[in-house]
Amino acid sequence: MSKNDSRERAVAAAQAWFQQRLPEEWVAAPSQVSVDREEITVILALAGPEAGEASEHEQAEAVAGFVARWRADTRERRIGIAREAEHRFGRKVSWGVRVGEHTELFTHLAVPVMTRLRQPERQVLDTLVDAGVARSRAHALAWCVRLVEQHSESWLAELREAMAKVAEVRESGPAA
Repeated sequence: MSKNDSRERAVAAAQAWFQQRLPEEWVAAPSQVSVDREEITVILALAGPEAGEASEHEQAEAVAGFVARWRADTRERRIGIAREAEHRFGRKVSWGVRVGEHTELFTHLAVPVMTRLRQPERQVLDTLVDAGVARSRAHALAWCVRLVEQHSESWLAELREAMAKVAEVRESGPAA
């Protein structure tokens, strides 16, 4: 089994489990469940407050208040569900909500990643720090990853498809 197959199975298992485990009143639309080596992140789509005739600022504040109330009101239940999932899947569980276009992640992991960079790559990070875009090289690297993520969805989707095709070809070949 390839790493990609293993990852897809872990995602599918977590999605299926959370789909059945989450209280019905939390599920206005399908939740988004993402999985990596350390963490499962569950983002629930919630029906937010009615906008009415409110200004954009008032709407944003209403959503912020709604999310804060929902987070406080569901804390104990989320902790219980997270503990069950952490025991079952061996990963930490983080929560978030999506209300309309607003997505807010609650406490989630920040995992250190070790890398070695050559001088031109370090200079890019240092430029971001010197310009005040980032506080440190680590923050600059995270900023770069988020920038790539924003602008490369189609490229990453194509790469994932290619990895799946490689796994198919590998599986159709002779057994080792």
